[in-house]
Amino acid sequence: MSLSKLVFRSMKKNMKHYYLYFFALIFSVTLYFSFVTLQHNGEVFDSVQKSGTASAGFKAATYILYFIILFFVLYANHLFMKRRSKEIGLYQLIGMTKGLIVRLLALESILLFVGAVAVGIIVGFFSSRLIAMILLRIIEKETLVKMTFSTQALQQSIVVFAILLVIVLFQMTWMIHRVSLLSLFSAAKQADERVKRFSPLQMVIGFLGLVLIAYGYYASTKLFDINNAGNLFNNMIIILATTIGGTFLVFRFSVAFIMNTVRLKKNGHLTVHDVLALTPIMHRMKSNAKSLTLITVLTGVSLGITTLSYISYYSSEADAYSQIPGDYILHEDQGQDFLKKLEENNIAYDKVEYRLQGVTATIAQLMAKEQKDSPFYNMEGTIYTIPLSDYQRRNPNTTIAGNDVILTNYGGYMAEMFPLEKDRNLVVSAGKLKETLHVKAIHDESIIGGTVTSGGGGPIFVVSDALFEKLSTQAKLFPWHKQTSITLQSKKDLALAEKLYEESGADAITIFDNDGNTQNFKIKSFEAERKGNIESLGLIIFTTAFLGLAFLMTTGSILYFKQMSEAEEERGAYTILRKIGFSERDIMKGIFMKQAFNFGVPLLIGLLHSYFAVKSGWFLFGSELTTPLWIAMSCYVALYAIFAVLSVGYYKKVIRESL
Repeated sequence: MSLSKLVFRSMKKNMKHYYLYFFALIFSVTLYFSFVTLQHNGEVFDSVQKSGTASAGFKAATYILYFIILFFVLYANHLFMKRRSKEIGLYQLIGMTKGLIVRLLALESILLFVGAVAVGIIVGFFSSRLIAMILLRIIEKETLVKMTFSTQALQQSIVVFAILLVIVLFQMTWMIHRVSLLSLFSAAKQADERVKRFSPLQMVIGFLGLVLIAYGYYASTKLFDINNAGNLFNNMIIILATTIGGTFLVFRFSVAFIMNTVRLKKNGHLTVHDVLALTPIMHRMKSNAKSLTLITVLTGVSLGITTLSYISYYSSEADAYSQIPGDYILHEDQGQDFLKKLEENNIAYDKVEYRLQGVTATIAQLMAKEQKDSPFYNMEGTIYTIPLSDYQRRNPNTTIAGNDVILTNYGGYMAEMFPLEKDRNLVVSAGKLKETLHVKAIHDESIIGGTVTSGGGGPIFVVSDALFEKLSTQAKLFPWHKQTSITLQSKKDLALAEKLYEESGADAITIFDNDGNTQNFKIKSFEAERKGNIESLGLIIFTTAFLGLAFLMTTGSILYFKQMSEAEEERGAYTILRKIGFSERDIMKGIFMKQAFNFGVPLLIGLLHSYFAVKSGWFLFGSELTTPLWIAMSCYVALYAIFAVLSVGYYKKVIRESL
């Protein structure tokens, strides 16, 4: 029989195994080709250029995606080869050399890769337009996306998967040459570890894993504390080492110890549920510890990255409002032409004027003593005050008297990094005047724009009108004296108002500083600031979400493939159980418990990893945490649940076929 005939017969015989591997290849090619096509799509590239790092961002994401695909395909190929170990052993028994077997399997792999690349490119071509539309939707761009076939993307994909094929062939050759004939017939049935009594040392190591994870979580909550600012990089390395190392020890020792304790308490009286759930987990925990640790860490990393990017996207509007607390912000007496044009075009609006008076203060007077090492602790700066009567236009029930003040406009990462305390006294000065203020309350409400507060999020004092008049005698010492917030009554007028805002020149302002020098400012509208945030972060948001989905699909698929492989290995055990009288329902109860562990535990620990990682520094990415975090976590839980249901369905199919 010729080698080609043997190849086709082998592929036909292994069709039920090949579809799994073939799907993994098609999925990988589709992901890669559709993403690379975006790089060479003119409409998409022009739309994301505002991010400033479009080319570098696409390239970096492509490399990460290729790493995901490489890991995914090599793992799928490893499982596939393990399931065919007995077949490879039979080939050797009938006299075939290992070299001939390698050639046989290499030809099969080449045919599979060629077919998968062809199908994946076709699917990727049709899905690339949908992906491009999603990207443009995220950055709110109205652009017609044409369905174009990129020869550059085709060439790049062919080269990349040709390299991947070579790596797979090396893996295959290494696996065949390193194993003995006897081991090939027992590879699929070998237990990773004998079930035995656990030593005290193993108990201690298992407990140490839990301690390491707990310490990593605790350290993450202190990562951005002022006292730890100088050791930020070292602390990040320690957190990574403790959480990853602790996760491995938990899977390697803690889980098996708990399972063994449950088994020993039953004194050998194991139910069928115990046999199908506890025992397989314990037998395979030695090798599963590595894969479950990797899957857990990848889940935590991908969910963390996805959540942080979604926080940036979700916070775009809130961040824009902290800079522009109104549809339009006018300073001093400029912008009168804009208001006149609004009235001429019958555009109704609400106007709130704030009088401003600067004071000089050391904000450290409101900071906790623990923050004394902060570089801002003794820094003196300008803080603006507004009179109570102006503030009451938006907050009519607010009252203060004497030298009591309300600190507002203080939020975002500044409030997280440098928290201030109320019911403290603060000495401020304006020229020769000095006043001692008592901070009655601290609010994060944005009322004064970022132009005045040097970037947004800076504090503003609400003082009594009498105190404001007293401070205003030193008005010449500070550049800003008035801010007018304009809010349109109907968003239908927004497009015309944006045009009038630019045409009137209200977006440009000129002031004189204390030395008499001229300073020019370009002030965006709220809508322009919001869109600018989305456009500048659009590519990052999209690529991280895309890669997060790729990570999720990879880890979920690996767990699913592994469960399919284990189900096939345990087919004989199900046949015996069915013959001695156990029903499908009895067996499935144990399967449910097993799948709850295999999918639930990595997901749960991964969610905890991502939660503490995100919680430690989310404020650097945006101003909203809870909603983006819960939405991202819910998506991950839902997709993992789908893979778990598919695994249970496959087990049910195997159990039904076991008789």
